[in-house]
Amino acid sequence: MDLGNFSLSLAVKDLSASKAFYEKLGFHPIGGDESQGWLILKSPSCIIGLFQGMFEKNTLTFNPGWDENGEELDQFTDVRELQKRLKADGVTFVSEADESTSGPASCIALDPDGNPILLDQHV
Repeated sequence: MDLGNFSLSLAVKDLSASKAFYEKLGFHPIGGDESQGWLILKSPSCIIGLFQGMFEKNTLTFNPGWDENGEELDQFTDVRELQKRLKADGVTFVSEADESTSGPASCIALDPDGNPILLDQHV
């Protein structure tokens, strides 16, 4: 199963301070909106999202339809199809994508330890 591009979404207290810190580690912004409290940062080998006031916990995030540069893929498995497959395998969701829609949507499952897994499709 291909869930799409992976990143770690960090719940941060101070977006500017977190951005400055991760830039020292070699990350640079590739997306987001600081005025809305979020940024996507990339290093050569990984992506993180910084989210101020949007998530209670750090979250494992997968983006169906995006590559590692946030570019749209020609082919991918829609988030609603992924949700259906995972539900059929017994995965429980705390937030579900509306399966009667198309385009951008998201859903959230929790792993056995309570870690949020966000499937967040932007296309």
